[in-house]
Parts: sequence; C-alpha cells; structure tokens
Amino acid sequence: MATIHCDIVSAERSIFSGEVSSISLRGTIGELGIHPGHAPLLTGVAPGAVQLSLPDGQSEVFFASGGFLEVQPGVVTILADTAQRAEDIDEAAAQSARQNAEKALAEHAADFDFSLAAAQLAEAHARLRTVEELKKRRH
Repeated sequence: MATIHCDIVSAERSIFSGEVSSISLRGTIGELGIHPGHAPLLTGVAPGAVQLSLPDGQSEVFFASGGFLEVQPGVVTILADTAQRAEDIDEAAAQSARQNAEKALAEHAADFDFSLAAAQLAEAHARLRTVEELKKRRH
C-alpha cells in the first residue's frame, strides 16, 4: 500500500508524525482528500477534524483550529494554529464555549466584538463536530 508522510504541528508542539495512506480535512477551498501522489498544494485549513487513515487500516482523528496545509511529493504538513487529538477534546468545555459565544452574539453590548464572538462560535462548533466524528468512528 502506498503511503505519504504526514506531520501535524502547532505552535506548541508536534502532534503527529508518520506514514499515512490518506488524509481528509476541510480546507478554505472546501473538503480535501489527500492520497499518495497528490499534486503539490498550499491552502488554508478551516477549523475542524483532520482524519488520518493509517497503513494498518486504523484511523486517527485530530482537531485543527485553522492554519495551513502544504502538500509536497511524499510529504504533507499541516501547520495548525492549535491542534489536538480528538480524544483529548473536553466535550463539556466545548459545549460551554459554544453556549457562551451564542449568548455573546445574542446580547451584544456597545463594546461587542462580533468577529471575535463569531470566530469563537465557529471554533466551538468545529470542536464538537470533531468529537462527533470520533464517536462515529468508534462505533
């Protein structure tokens, strides 16, 4: 089975480094599926799940809050603003963040920053979608 090397890194640390048979994630240009032999590409990463299919048939799910994806011959690099393994996401904290962002959008005050609240809401939703994706893969 053909593989491609994948690195997922954030400003804090390296999250994953290894061979994969495919990668799927949401880029700023839409849903992306990366397989060995993919054409070179540089694009933004939208907040959400990053799914890696491993050569042994297993899969791993990560969350990326945004960043960039670079595809080069034999190597894919995901430079995430923040990233974590899906199983490390605190679902209750993500639910709370979503509720706080929705409340801020509904009750905006004079010093309200709409773009910040909208970004926080989008990230909370993306974290929750990642948790749901992980739950689906486990069943």
